[in-house]
Amino acid sequence: MNAVSPFRLSERSPSYWRVTFDKPPINLVDYEFFAALGDLVDQMEANDELKVIVFDSADPEFFLAHFDLVPPKEPYTGPAWLDIAARMTRSHVISIASIRGRARGVGSEFTLACDMRFASREKAVLGQPEVGAGITPGGGATARLPLLVGRGRALEIIAGADDFDAETAERYGWINRALPDAELDAYVERVALRIASFDRKPLAEVKALVNRSTLPAPADLTAGQHTFRTALTWPEAHGRIRKLLQRGMQQRGELEYNLGEHLVDSD
Repeated sequence: MNAVSPFRLSERSPSYWRVTFDKPPINLVDYEFFAALGDLVDQMEANDELKVIVFDSADPEFFLAHFDLVPPKEPYTGPAWLDIAARMTRSHVISIASIRGRARGVGSEFTLACDMRFASREKAVLGQPEVGAGITPGGGATARLPLLVGRGRALEIIAGADDFDAETAERYGWINRALPDAELDAYVERVALRIASFDRKPLAEVKALVNRSTLPAPADLTAGQHTFRTALTWPEAHGRIRKLLQRGMQQRGELEYNLGEHLVDSD
């Protein structure tokens, strides 16, 4: 595995960390990313002072592009994404996604595993493109999105496999707020510093209480992951994914910039 971390960790204070994704060319999520994120969650859980962590991106065009659809050369034996997401969601630490650029597929599902989501009005794009690639979401979207946006809108997002701007995502309840790009960083910083100034015990307790009524059942998350893994074996999916890769998927360019628009042309 590549020893280069897919993100940078900045400890702003003992109670506030900031993590910046930086994995050129487009912040693809792969198994190395899962392993590094698992290590980060280990650090979060072991820290008795940390109260809040913010995730952002060094690339203003891609927050987290999506899952790497090129199979790995070696079997992956590290922590599974659903386990990492569950630990992060149930951690005592408040997690915030500061979204600038595209967050699709598991990139969107990463933000759904965070406790709060704020996005650039001009530069954020969210989507669950899996169905358009011939597969299904496997990282939690089918379980987490309906709890946030409702059944009809969840099906619109997932079955439609289109891109959504930040204002629509805010209106649907997918994100907390869409903010002018020039104001995003300052707003998220203010929220993080405010939370970091409070006592850790009540923060952990209220998060645990809110979790009781807002998290999906583990069986629903597992069912989504199983279906995703099965979908990756479908011959039809292989054909659609191959065509998308040939047309420029996972490379910086027009197809990735406007993936939702181009998915309908993959046949």
